[in-house]
Amino acid sequence: MENLKRNIKGAYTVWYRDVVRFRRDRMRIVSSLVMPVVYLFLFGSGLAPAMAEMGGGHIDFKQYMFPGVLTMTVLFTSVFSAVSIVWDREFGFLKEVMVAPVSRVAIALGKAAGGSTVALFQGVIVLLLAPVLGISLTIAQLITLAGLMVLLALMMTSLGILLAVRQPSMEGFHMLMNFVLLPMFFLSGAFFPLRGVPIWMDLLSRVDPVTYGVDPLRQVALRGVVPVQFMDVIALRPLTVNVIMMAIFAVLFLVPAVWLFGRQD
Repeated sequence: MENLKRNIKGAYTVWYRDVVRFRRDRMRIVSSLVMPVVYLFLFGSGLAPAMAEMGGGHIDFKQYMFPGVLTMTVLFTSVFSAVSIVWDREFGFLKEVMVAPVSRVAIALGKAAGGSTVALFQGVIVLLLAPVLGISLTIAQLITLAGLMVLLALMMTSLGILLAVRQPSMEGFHMLMNFVLLPMFFLSGAFFPLRGVPIWMDLLSRVDPVTYGVDPLRQVALRGVVPVQFMDVIALRPLTVNVIMMAIFAVLFLVPAVWLFGRQD
């Protein structure tokens, strides 16, 4: 029992450290709105005329992009939260953590929880843009979106830990992240519909974990905004299927991430 309490306290400490670092970095909080604004109001406005016929003209492209931008925020925040593992290793802090009388599994789980929480905070900040785009969200929708963002954040934070745990340098981690994240993001359908795409793109999107995060966020966020008869244009699969797939990917990433973290020297 004493061991369990110590491990829970250790995981909580790692989680709390990430949350405090985010809370104290006010510039990071403010700047988290800059990129979504750029994508929504510059990129979205530029492509809106070309996408005007989407759903027979009943779907506003900037509204269509909003869940994709929300996904982008959670995605990049989640994965790059794992960069602190590489940073702590370079500065020796990770060694002090690893020799503490706490299970390494608890440390890895605390890190995953911390990255997921910070990503959720960032996603909530982006949700403030919804009324500007004419998207009205009910309490039920907000709660559902928060749950989906937590699951997406856990999945991608686990992937970030999995990739960061063996990276010896910050430069190598950032290069690997760009190599992995950008294709995953652009193949997810965040900024364009995946219906009618080439077969190779359709196949890649089906094995892309991010696809299963974008689709449910879009279905929930645009419910009540897009006419019901046109929801089939933007929805790829049932909400339940997306949630199950995200949970499966989260386990597939988290288990080896925790195992590799525990085998570090």
